[in-house]
Amino acid sequence: MNFDPYDNPLQDDPYPVYREMRQERPLYHNAEHDFWVLTRHADVSAAFRTDRAYSNAMGVTLDKSAWGPHASSVMSFLATDPPEQTRLRKLVSRSFTPRRVAELEPQIQRITDHYLDRLLAEAAPGDRTSFDWIGDFAAKVPMDVISEMLGVPEADRVEVRRLADLLVQREDGLRDVPPAGLEAGLTLMEYYREHVAERHRRPTADLTSALIAQPSDMAPPSEGERMTDNEVVAFLFLMVVAGNETTTKLLGNAVYQLTANPEQRDQVFADPALIPAWIEETLRFDTSTQLLARHLVEDVTLHGVTAPAGSQVLLALGSAGRDDAVFTAPDTFDVTRPKEELSRHLSFGGGRHYCLGANLARLEANVVLREVVRRFRTIEVDHDRCVRFYSANVRGFGYLPVTAEVRG
Repeated sequence: MNFDPYDNPLQDDPYPVYREMRQERPLYHNAEHDFWVLTRHADVSAAFRTDRAYSNAMGVTLDKSAWGPHASSVMSFLATDPPEQTRLRKLVSRSFTPRRVAELEPQIQRITDHYLDRLLAEAAPGDRTSFDWIGDFAAKVPMDVISEMLGVPEADRVEVRRLADLLVQREDGLRDVPPAGLEAGLTLMEYYREHVAERHRRPTADLTSALIAQPSDMAPPSEGERMTDNEVVAFLFLMVVAGNETTTKLLGNAVYQLTANPEQRDQVFADPALIPAWIEETLRFDTSTQLLARHLVEDVTLHGVTAPAGSQVLLALGSAGRDDAVFTAPDTFDVTRPKEELSRHLSFGGGRHYCLGANLARLEANVVLREVVRRFRTIEVDHDRCVRFYSANVRGFGYLPVTAEVRG
């Protein structure tokens, strides 16, 4: 048994290895590279809620350049523990309440319509149209949603997206951010520093200005409750990665998995009420966030094995979603799966680090997939020509060729 998230062939299909790990070594140790992996749903869920042992303060990835006490400079509160995590998350969470997120639906609908209108500009009812689901559509919507929230100009978004891709993508066997990714990260940081400086000079109604100014509907900040410019930059950096990349990959995985099951595809296109279940089943079956790292601050003993304090531990969300102790026929993609099972997936984490953008990701996916089902009679994917996007943490596609039949 050998599990290494930097191995591209493993990333092509990690689920058989996850299954073997859950059965034989639920607390797995990669001795060569000295990291541990938790694969069972119960263990991963408990780890999310056990702050005294599992720390975020060194970061959330095995990448050497991103692991260490400096991790929060690029991953914001995601790479902190309380009380710092509590302070920073509180300052940004007001923009991600269910009410605030729901108010974004018209904006998300407008962005979705814009890109689908362009794709279908010359299509008539009954026509079959082909395009790259990722490059022509799915990668554009989340990028525009996040960019409009942050105030990133439309002219800059293609380049910001390109830099974010370089930052997340990994080369086979290279156990760190590649040189192109490091350069992209530095460029993004400088871009956001300039963006923050510009908002100091010319505030607008965007989230960046709100974080700098502390809007009037908040209580006056006391000492220590205002974000510094460096903290705002780190949050913007986190948003372009966590709020953009993972949602893009979710949309790609959703279409890939549904079209791999034609009977279920036909069910969904005949009954749009199944779209929320389609999204949740994708999150369970093939989540875009596969792995999150933690730093052990005390020994952890599970299943007769001890991981010592100071260890790097990966929480395998992708494995937890296939655990047969929780999910019936876990290796079967099923949009009619009971809601009580779907509610137990861990794709957005848990505990105090539960994904701040979970409501936004679900809303984006619902708007996008609802509009696809409304406009198309069916959709097909050329599965043999799909190209994976390789990343140490994120699972998805860089290219997904589809053909869709326009509704009459």
